[in-house]
Amino acid sequence: MMFRVVQFLALSTGVVSVPPMIRWKPLGISGLSFSSIVAQSSSTSSKAAVVSLVFPIVSTQRSGCFRAFRISATLSDSNDSSSSSSSAAFHTTPQMGKIKFCQWCGGPMKHAVPDGDERVRAICTICGEIAYQNPKMVVGCLIEHDNKVLLCKRNIPPSQGRWTLPAGYLEIGESAAKGAIRETWEEAGAEVEIISHFAHLDIPRIGQCYIIFRAKLKKPQFSPGPESMECRLFKLEDIPFDSLAFSSMLVTLKLYVQDIKSGNPKFHCGTINKREGSGPLDIHAYTLDSHLTSDDSLCHSFFVK
Repeated sequence: MMFRVVQFLALSTGVVSVPPMIRWKPLGISGLSFSSIVAQSSSTSSKAAVVSLVFPIVSTQRSGCFRAFRISATLSDSNDSSSSSSSAAFHTTPQMGKIKFCQWCGGPMKHAVPDGDERVRAICTICGEIAYQNPKMVVGCLIEHDNKVLLCKRNIPPSQGRWTLPAGYLEIGESAAKGAIRETWEEAGAEVEIISHFAHLDIPRIGQCYIIFRAKLKKPQFSPGPESMECRLFKLEDIPFDSLAFSSMLVTLKLYVQDIKSGNPKFHCGTINKREGSGPLDIHAYTLDSHLTSDDSLCHSFFVK
């Protein structure tokens, strides 16, 4: 009897052909017992058609009844212009599709727009938790010594064998300045003192935000860490601009050289927009947009040592 009711409801939506493929899935939500029934189309006229029915299972030991069914239908068709236009209104986040399982209960994730939201999120189909994805914070140091800058040759992918400023992901519990000092020690074996902020660069396409500090060596010693093949001080005219690891490093060092030549160091803020279709090694395939600058003297007290 239940199967026929579900079959009727699935067919009545108009997106499931006869006979639908029924898949039962138990759900546990807020102490109640739920089941979901997913009917998938066997029609070749559309790429995907899914009807999802969610309803409470009422125990025979309790009094109760079905008060409502929640029916959601999703239809994707290459010839359906209304479907494509409506989906274009929603925002997607970089690499969102990589989240396949829930970090809280291990259940499979679906990608949809939650109620009251405007972005597609990864939502657990079992416990309902939403896995929000936020940009990664990368922090590092532009180290000045004897009119030279310290660069590290990467010993790990991506961009292995290319030059970069010592930088890496910020850890929980660190300030940006503390993280930059730690990364410099790990990659270049150098103890540094931060002088000021130098650049804040956002790369929306890959979900990263860079904060780079100007710094100086406390001691003249440095040596490559496990992630570096080599560390070296470069004169400004010898910086290997065509062998840098990332566009963020290219932008940072170009701005620095310009500032030094003008005799007016600044704090830079901007957005690096990578060209569509470009790869990690296409370090010149970008535009620097919304570029703002301020006097360097204003940036000395913005971090906590």
